[in-house]
Amino acid sequence: MDLEKLYAARLHAAQTRPYLAAALFALHVVESPSTPTMAVDRHWRCYVSPAFVDRRTVADLAGVWVHEVSHLLRDHPGRGDAYATEHGVDGPGERLRMNIAADAEINDDVYDAVLPMPADAVRPQTLGLEPGEVMEYYLRRFRLGGRTQPFAWLDCGSGADGHARAWELGPGGARGLTKEERDAIRFRVARGIAGAPGDAPSGWQRWAERVFHPPQPWRELLGNAVRSAASAAGAGDDYTYQRPGRRSSSVPGVVLPALRRRPPSVCVVVDTSGSVSDGELGSALLEVTAIGRALGGRRDLVTVMSCDAAVATVGRLCQAADIPLAGGGGTDMREGFAAALKRRPDVIVMLTDGQTPWPSARPAARTVIGLFPRRSEKWVATPPWARVVRIG
Repeated sequence: MDLEKLYAARLHAAQTRPYLAAALFALHVVESPSTPTMAVDRHWRCYVSPAFVDRRTVADLAGVWVHEVSHLLRDHPGRGDAYATEHGVDGPGERLRMNIAADAEINDDVYDAVLPMPADAVRPQTLGLEPGEVMEYYLRRFRLGGRTQPFAWLDCGSGADGHARAWELGPGGARGLTKEERDAIRFRVARGIAGAPGDAPSGWQRWAERVFHPPQPWRELLGNAVRSAASAAGAGDDYTYQRPGRRSSSVPGVVLPALRRRPPSVCVVVDTSGSVSDGELGSALLEVTAIGRALGGRRDLVTVMSCDAAVATVGRLCQAADIPLAGGGGTDMREGFAAALKRRPDVIVMLTDGQTPWPSARPAARTVIGLFPRRSEKWVATPPWARVVRIG
């Protein structure tokens, strides 16, 4: 195999994409006549067909280097496995679909005037889809058929779809990278992109942002926060004469009430100001339903309010489908707090974008704030007495 030409192409790729250099030089080359072109496995080995190297120019091979390492940096094998598990699909056809979808995700960021795109490369437009999306999005929107027939030859290895090939060395083979080493390389590349964001395409910048700030399971966090607030000491506690207290025996002739725990009541205030989108309002309604489940299904104990600069509507969760989320004006969640406290709830849940003034004093109810994300604006300072969960 012409290693000099292959390594010259890798150096050319590193010079044109310096933010990927650490990943490019971490790949271990394996000569493989069985590989159709070039391919990678999930252990960061790069399998290369000698005949393919002979057929392509240095610039062509540099583009393939960037293409293959992009699969690994974006963890396409792990995401392919996750998709297969979630949807209960597998087999050669589905793995080919994953390879095509993964190529559609990365090729926009791989090729340009310096690294020209091959004529047979996968493009989202070829599949009749919009560019700029991720593998999972494309997988939901195409099936194998006439549009994908030209890509039946495609085989980027298990590094693109998670399915091991017969010609791969496997986990026990030589010079594979451990998970810790792979994560360290991803972090190093992401740090390089974040340090010089103007040099990398927007797709790589979004990827680097996710590496530093991975998505949090905010639904779980919000549910935990609500359950924690509802079960805290003092929430839902009350005295009752339906059952005498145990201390009554120490005071003859006097019946003392027993301390009983009643189901906590929750008031959900949804920010319906003009800065909150319709999509976020729809998401808020879903979260209101989830809050009802977090309370053991007692929907009758959950009150829902919509509020912008004033409280517009109030209703019970059991009627959530009929509650209009009216608003569209300015934002003042202090009005929502005031209206909620009149109902004396144990817990107040505020779903808002945070662009609001807050009460100056701690309200007489435990408070959980769910914040809608804002990419281009700084978060407004949230009050220290509230439990804050960022949504999305």
